[in-house]
Amino acid sequence: MQVSAGILIVGLGGNNGVTLLAGQIANRRNLSWETATTGLISANWFGCLTQIPPRGIHGGVGFQGRIPGLASANNAVMGGWDIRPTKLGQALYDCRVLEPDLVRQVREEMDRTEIMEGVWDPSFIGESQHETATHVVSGEDNASSRTRLERIRRDIRTWKEKNNVNGHITVIWSASVERPSDVEYKSPDDLLNAIYDDSNNDDISPSILYSVAAALEGCSFVNGGSQNTLSPAMTCLFDQSYRKPDAPASSVLSKFAPYSASRAYCLGTDYKAGQTKFKTAAVEYLRALGLSPRVIASSNHLGNNDMLNLTTKKTLDAKMRVKSNIFGPWQEESLDHKVSVMYCPYIGDEKRDFVEYTSLGFLGSPHTMVTYTRCMDSILCVPLMVDAAIWCDYFVNRNVSAGDAARATAYLFKVPEGEAKGVDPGFFHQMQELEDVLKKTSGEEKNDDMIALGVSQGIITEEQAAALKGLVSK
Repeated sequence: MQVSAGILIVGLGGNNGVTLLAGQIANRRNLSWETATTGLISANWFGCLTQIPPRGIHGGVGFQGRIPGLASANNAVMGGWDIRPTKLGQALYDCRVLEPDLVRQVREEMDRTEIMEGVWDPSFIGESQHETATHVVSGEDNASSRTRLERIRRDIRTWKEKNNVNGHITVIWSASVERPSDVEYKSPDDLLNAIYDDSNNDDISPSILYSVAAALEGCSFVNGGSQNTLSPAMTCLFDQSYRKPDAPASSVLSKFAPYSASRAYCLGTDYKAGQTKFKTAAVEYLRALGLSPRVIASSNHLGNNDMLNLTTKKTLDAKMRVKSNIFGPWQEESLDHKVSVMYCPYIGDEKRDFVEYTSLGFLGSPHTMVTYTRCMDSILCVPLMVDAAIWCDYFVNRNVSAGDAARATAYLFKVPEGEAKGVDPGFFHQMQELEDVLKKTSGEEKNDDMIALGVSQGIITEEQAAALKGLVSK
């Protein structure tokens, strides 16, 4: 029987959600479409490392076919919530991310996709989002944090049963960036108690509720936004040692029974998609040259709804928290890192960014380089959403520890948090973290040890060892 991973998106009707759904339909149906610049294009998963095969004599680039057991995104079941009722095909048309000829071919199927009502709190997002938020959980389900949580859990269970999802489910936050929550819990017990107490008025954000719901239903949660959803208490909630199936009746966890004791991961924070990903690679390059980075001045501007939401200071602060902290673990105390973001409606989803890097070279001589990038923001983000969900499915199926899963996926996020906190921010260092975990889970590490032993004992030559490693990796 074919196993299908599940992907539930919070903010399904946003640019990322509809672009992902359109991409899956295009790949599943092997669609082709005309473009004004490059002619006829056929569907592909470019940018999704879990979906493309290795290429070149040294391999690398992709993992599909190289790592047995990686799920196909074509077979994933997709769904989600949104606080807007706009049909998904119409939302895809409105966002102007994909070519009109492709939109025309997928629009009708997308319009038939169900959108679940979203849990929201207007105090957590910008005022620009309030007027269109008409597709929201209301009535008794919206009476307290507890009832909102139970509604999300019920949505997950109903969706899973209705769509016959038999693989691991990942819930992805792709909704508008929230302002930071003012609460910080020391333990999962404190967090669950605060949610369960209907008289409690703690500053509990919708993203926290979606994350807790995911944990209790045995789903992974990915924080694609900048807000402070992840915390030590949240990380502990996802740990299987906390969600034991035999929790005593006196425990706070038992109040939320039935709950899942299955392995699940809590990953984030904020997708490292475009400018920031290249920054970490570029500064890694400068440091590898022995230069001393002193000033990184960057700006980006675009006109999508995500940037419109950031015109409110309370949500902009959450975004700047992660954008300005991407080099933290390197402890470059002399580095002056400046970031500015601008909302320009005319630009739409096409992010444009400019970065100037100034470093000190030999004898303190300055070294300056500049990068300029243009790309649809959703085209950069969607592959990370796909890879996050597929890696979660793969790691769960191989019983990979939460720490290893977090470190392996650190490359996806601006500020890796939870059990990935403190990982080297360099992009290529983070890709090596992924390789190391994959070696351990796929058995390559054990094979390498046996081959090295054979060489050391004179059983095989170095040339034979190299040939064996090549065979093993295929």
